[in-house]
Amino acid sequence: MNLKQLETVVLVAEMGSLSRAARTLGIAQSLVSRGIAQIEAEWGDRLFDRTGRGVVLSEFGKRILPQIELLLAQSERLNDEIRNAAGIPFGLVCIGVLPSMTRRLVPALFEDLRATAPGVRLRVVEGFSGQLDEQLESGQLDLAVINRYGPGPRQDEEILATVATYLVCPPGHALASERTVAFHRLGGVPLVLPPTPNGLRLVLDQHARQQNIALDVALEVESLNTMKEVALCGHAMTILPLLAVDEEIRNGRLAAVEIVEPGLPRSIALGVTHHHPMSRAAKLVLSRLRALVPRVASGGR
Repeated sequence: MNLKQLETVVLVAEMGSLSRAARTLGIAQSLVSRGIAQIEAEWGDRLFDRTGRGVVLSEFGKRILPQIELLLAQSERLNDEIRNAAGIPFGLVCIGVLPSMTRRLVPALFEDLRATAPGVRLRVVEGFSGQLDEQLESGQLDLAVINRYGPGPRQDEEILATVATYLVCPPGHALASERTVAFHRLGGVPLVLPPTPNGLRLVLDQHARQQNIALDVALEVESLNTMKEVALCGHAMTILPLLAVDEEIRNGRLAAVEIVEPGLPRSIALGVTHHHPMSRAAKLVLSRLRALVPRVASGGR
């Protein structure tokens, strides 16, 4: 048994076909079959059962596959640590990014790393702050760019930028011609917002109670693009930073009016996981995010 054979087992399990796995690996199907047969002979049980459409995991295979995947992940982490110990940033870094920043930040970060540290690979998860917080805590993410509301950052977080929050509506709406809109005027306005728990929803609810108004959250969605599409249709407005809609505003498809009295400043924070130590590669990505996030948040390229 070797790691290549274990990787082949995982690939066959994912594809459900020896022939498709062989094409993906660029080798003959007989070599794939032989490698799996060698492992099965060594372990004394079948990993796969044949079906009319390919193969499926046997009962033994279902039990053992999670252990194979864990071993492969540990092997990859060990290789990364060896290279990092040698002083070369190398390996996979998992980062979470807010939907409003993904379009600008991820290409800029990728371009930067390809030029300065080609051994560093990125896995990017797009999500709202609550989702990213959970994945940071569980160790699924190494770093995350997160929205925060309130007087200051959480412990061990860095504030990299602060941006205003806007009411987003079609350009023909009566509010679109105004420079600002007071918070109390949001009462009764149909809104499309992310579902709770969510930092924006929490601060909106607090201000609504203080001003004795009722917010009409007509639709809850977990997609920035869907929020913008609903606003484009004119059936409901949404609340976003300018960065999230700057392209639509330039094209004349949407308008944004800053919310005031009170304003809703959002701090863009950089969080790190405490689930495991940061690799040299993750520390490098952290340093690049410190430089890139303020530039992206201000609208620079």
